[in-house]
Amino acid sequence: MKRYIHTIALSLGSLYVLAAVLSSCDKDEPGSYLNVMLAPEEGEELSGGSRNTVYDASENAFAFPSPALTGLDELEFFVGNSFFNQNWVTSPASTTARDGLGPVFNARSCSGCHFKDGRGRAPEVDGELTSGLLLRLSIPGMGPHGGPLGDPTYGGQLNDQSILDVPTEASFRITYTETSGQFDDGTSWSLRKPEYWIENPSFGPFSDQLMVSPRVGQQIIGLGLLEAIHESDLLAYVDEGDADNDGISGRANYVWDAEHQETRMGRFGWKANQPSLRQQTAGAFLGDIGITSPIFPDENCTGAQQDCEQAENGGSPEIEEDDLQKTVLYVASLAVPARRSVDDPEVLQGREVFKEIGCAGCHVPSYTTGAHPDFDHLSNEKIWPYSDLLLHDMGDELADNRPDFLANGNEWRTPPLWGIGLFQTVNRHTNYLHDGRARNLTEAILWHGGEGQRSRDNFAGLSTENREALISFLESL
Repeated sequence: MKRYIHTIALSLGSLYVLAAVLSSCDKDEPGSYLNVMLAPEEGEELSGGSRNTVYDASENAFAFPSPALTGLDELEFFVGNSFFNQNWVTSPASTTARDGLGPVFNARSCSGCHFKDGRGRAPEVDGELTSGLLLRLSIPGMGPHGGPLGDPTYGGQLNDQSILDVPTEASFRITYTETSGQFDDGTSWSLRKPEYWIENPSFGPFSDQLMVSPRVGQQIIGLGLLEAIHESDLLAYVDEGDADNDGISGRANYVWDAEHQETRMGRFGWKANQPSLRQQTAGAFLGDIGITSPIFPDENCTGAQQDCEQAENGGSPEIEEDDLQKTVLYVASLAVPARRSVDDPEVLQGREVFKEIGCAGCHVPSYTTGAHPDFDHLSNEKIWPYSDLLLHDMGDELADNRPDFLANGNEWRTPPLWGIGLFQTVNRHTNYLHDGRARNLTEAILWHGGEGQRSRDNFAGLSTENREALISFLESL
């Protein structure tokens, strides 16, 4: 059964705000709070908890280590930072610790898709590379452990770059179709729907049953804190039969843990298809950069790609265990920026609208982490990620129609919302959703269907004042 906590904890000394600013709203409209005393909850500005939050809203806001890191961990964080940010090179090379790029790849470094540890975007012009969007590929059926079955010729991910003398798999481009409408107050809106075109295949045609899923690289702040949440706390929000009849029926994805050779609950990735940060990191090294690791020791070449298979590698594995773990420490320990304007009356109003129209049913505000298995500084922290990390049917318009373990083609993991108000500052864009189709937060909400339809419709029916307050709240996260 899902649990909801809507009580606002008001401590002595809190800043109280009289919500008389709402007096122009219709008292029957969701989000109207006449004569209600609103205040920030205790500690809600500390998105990453008391020890893993930083007060920075600059273009480097996502790049700070947890203030709780000390000693050797602090030193190894910066080594991991170098493996995340520096480009890998083609083998053989004098920089033996950084050679082994490809043979086929999407980016030369992790930061190529997560610039400044932030969010990628779709290409803005045809032929643009390393923007942070890639295409997952599969055909009907399941792999040996229940995961997607890759295209027989091109594998599970389209690599649109390659090293010298190895053919690039293919290129792709995106076209958009615009649709428009109006809110109930008469304000116009417009949405763009993408269509993907794969071109110039080097190894013959793709399967005629090919399924394609675009994926944008997400911000990587706070990932270790998400890993430290008790599994039981996440499963408490599972309601597959929608027993409470609120239209929300989130469920867990259970995926293959390649390192431990067992099935575990997925937490990471757009479909919750990765069980741990170690596997997520090793999978990205292989799929995105072409770097083998102790977890994934084989190059990402199919039997149809002979030049790829015969290319010289950078060792076996190309990133060794010690350096892989330092990179995992890095991605686990990036601090979360503190909330801004938490006591602003409009932000407080928007927070109540967020809960009232149902957004918190999936974007669960807070948890207290358990004991992290590797990094003590992430344990026992009250955090505010605004996610349940579960799968939800988001409707046909957002569907990629591609299964991923237990996730069907309509389901996506609820993305954490912390940091979304800083995308423009850090990454110079405000593109949202799994493929970046939404150009702002308003469009992202309007794309919600399926289990998000009720909240989307409630949003569309808000007054201008309450709609703007909700957006102000989201921009404060």
